[in-house]
Amino acid sequence: MHKFNKKTIHAVSDLLGRSSQILITTHYNPDGDAIGSSLALYHYLILKGHQVNVLIPNDVPQFLQWMPGLKDTIIYYHHSKRADKLIADADVIFCLDYNAISRVNLFQQQLAQAKGEKILIDHHPEPENQFDYMFSVIPVSSTAELVYDFIKSLGDSRLINTAIGTNLYVGMMTDTGSFSYASNYSHTLEIVADLIKKGVDTEKVHRLVYDTYSENRMRLLGYCLSEKMVVLNEFCTAYISLTREDLEKFSFQPGDTEGVVNYALSIKNISFAALFTEKKDGIRISFRSKSDFSVNEFARKHYAGGGHKNAAGGDSYSPMDETLKTFNELLPEYKDKLVDAAIKSSTL
Repeated sequence: MHKFNKKTIHAVSDLLGRSSQILITTHYNPDGDAIGSSLALYHYLILKGHQVNVLIPNDVPQFLQWMPGLKDTIIYYHHSKRADKLIADADVIFCLDYNAISRVNLFQQQLAQAKGEKILIDHHPEPENQFDYMFSVIPVSSTAELVYDFIKSLGDSRLINTAIGTNLYVGMMTDTGSFSYASNYSHTLEIVADLIKKGVDTEKVHRLVYDTYSENRMRLLGYCLSEKMVVLNEFCTAYISLTREDLEKFSFQPGDTEGVVNYALSIKNISFAALFTEKKDGIRISFRSKSDFSVNEFARKHYAGGGHKNAAGGDSYSPMDETLKTFNELLPEYKDKLVDAAIKSSTL
């Protein structure tokens, strides 16, 4: 178990004991870890007798909508007035799976001005100094893993039931690509073993997340790989670009491109992959890498983004053709590092 600072744990325990309104928040475009960690904490705090709300900035992907407790959450995009009041009235605000208040996007200003004590639980590097209490541990599988350790540190591991465990497992599973990366730690798998003991059906959870593609989503994936993927062997790089017109062809829904970038990265001798997706307000870019090539540094330097060493994101506000041209022009600068990462990732 990650040993959090005892004074901080005691202070948070006391704070929770005298708080009547608790709000759990997560980042814009929520993924499995954002939702899983938030819902797990929600169920735990409910069991402790607290009044709790979960606030999610925008819509949750279809493949996560079965998760225990999701129906009780508030989507800011659809209920902003109610959400603003919850933010203003909260005594405690948990900030899960993001390292800067700007990551909530739609209610950034309201959250920054909120009077409630802010508690960060997160595993992204370089957290900003905007929180009253911080449980930030970077080399872990997921924020869900930290929520597990947070509950355990408060002496309440006995309260982890199937609903809590299922949500935690979704967070850990999705943030590690079904435990294929960022999970080479014994503690991570010890948690999984404990969650199975708590009644989590890991096979069923995997099916609910990964085996429920709509026909349109599956056809979009095929289109990405057959028509839109560019492989640059010289730079050990592959990328996929999707315009709004491309997305409309397949009746795009939030979450339909989840995991697509990983297919590009799975090609032999490719150490760097990117997915460019055109949105109303710009182009969202997902980066993935192998070995020592840091897409966190790449995204921070060139795309005002960030994330983890091998998984990060950023944005471009140029048209798609200009965005791709700029990306291609950057690659020669990183050629040696990309080749080295490809070699290291292909040898034991």
